[in-house]
Amino acid sequence: MPVRQILCLLPLVLVAVVAVRHRAVLAEGFRHLGTAEWPWLAAAVGTTCLTWVAAACVRQGALVERLPARRLLATQFAAGAANHLLPTGLGATAVNLRFMTVCGVPLGPASSALALYLLAESVARVALLLVLLAAFPDALRLGALVPDAAVGLLLLAAGAVLCVVAAVLLAVRRVRAAVRSFLRTALGEARSVHARPARALALWGGSFAFPLLQAGGLVAVGLALDLGVSVPHMVVAYLAATAAVALVPTPGGLGSVDAALVVALVAAGGPAAVATAVVLAYRIITMWLPLLPGALTLGALVRLKVI
Repeated sequence: MPVRQILCLLPLVLVAVVAVRHRAVLAEGFRHLGTAEWPWLAAAVGTTCLTWVAAACVRQGALVERLPARRLLATQFAAGAANHLLPTGLGATAVNLRFMTVCGVPLGPASSALALYLLAESVARVALLLVLLAAFPDALRLGALVPDAAVGLLLLAAGAVLCVVAAVLLAVRRVRAAVRSFLRTALGEARSVHARPARALALWGGSFAFPLLQAGGLVAVGLALDLGVSVPHMVVAYLAATAAVALVPTPGGLGSVDAALVVALVAAGGPAAVATAVVLAYRIITMWLPLLPGALTLGALVRLKVI
């Protein structure tokens, strides 16, 4: 079985094992959903809607050419549904690439804009995590959850991946040439974007707002279910969990994000059952509720030849 397929299955296997071994915790988590305070859940829904606005800002900020604002926003909503069908953001990437090319953007600048979007969003997420960890160093207590041996294995695996990438770049001339050409185009596009203050503000403002709004949705659900974890610690837990599973290729983060969020919230001091209920409610709001309307929007945009 290919390594990619194994990576896709690992989080699902983990969730299945947890479900079997901790059925009581899951059952109690489902029971906690009935105690949620609805105003906070409504706030989580509103925050989720704002994430699409932030994503649209970043998409526009990463490109010099002006995109039609309403269609861009609708595309971000539809891209969320596509993202749940393909691994690791490939659905959203394909939808946005198609949208830009239909709008008349050449393939090279469109690809560079996608790369700049991913880079800016990743830099913003990691920067926020590092700043908050510096401000709240006791936010996560992973000692009892992650053995030292597991940390060593993760570092070893990350080093091995970097070595393989470097070896491929050095050994395969065509890959090296393609990467060099892409970087040249991407750097030129990045310089053009940052030469325009409005684009730079949209790019970086949206990049920082996007993970904060996502974390805000989790915070609202945590307050709705009385998780008992402070707001900054919940934000740190969210950023740490999503950063940790960013490279796990599961559709919509299914399984990997859920497990990582539960672990992070427990590490932040939340009870396991309540943390499970928080993650269940959060994923229902951010993943399952928008799925059908997002898919319908995606179909409508295809029929209208917007994408």
